[in-house]
Amino acid sequence: MTTSTLSPVRTSATDAAAGPSLRAYDAGLLILRVVLGLTMAVHGTQKLFGWFGGGGIAGTGQFFTMSGYPAGKAMAVVAGLTETLGGLGLALGLLTPLAGAALVGTMINVLAVRWGGGFVAPKGIEYELLLTAGALGLTLTGPGRIAADRFLPGLRAHRLAYGITATALAVVFAVVILLVRG
Repeated sequence: MTTSTLSPVRTSATDAAAGPSLRAYDAGLLILRVVLGLTMAVHGTQKLFGWFGGGGIAGTGQFFTMSGYPAGKAMAVVAGLTETLGGLGLALGLLTPLAGAALVGTMINVLAVRWGGGFVAPKGIEYELLLTAGALGLTLTGPGRIAADRFLPGLRAHRLAYGITATALAVVFAVVILLVRG
């Protein structure tokens, strides 16, 4: 391979024909981040504040208790904060590997609770699986150049290792929570 094929900047018509420019990727990643992040933040505010028809901490806490989690209200707060803060972080492209991985960890628990209802909605896991895959994909790829991470010295250039490390932590925490659930 030549240096120009490894370079992230398109330098000729031949390079441009090889695939989308970085601007296209950045725009695509921005759309994915904002839609997925805000969707998750809305779910978090349902749990925390009862907004958007949610149960608030009391109602969500009851659901967690019925689903086998101890300390249902505490779990509602943890899930609500994770979804809200992780979602907003992902939407902004702020601490993207951690924000995305936080959502992955939460969604692993959601998938475990909803497992057994088939694949297709309304009782299946297709929606939850899509949210999990989207968050995982963004955790691994990074936020693109249109992101708050661009202003943080250590995160200007996303590295796959950041995403893998954050994902590994998310999986460990998710498994611990599932073991507590029993």
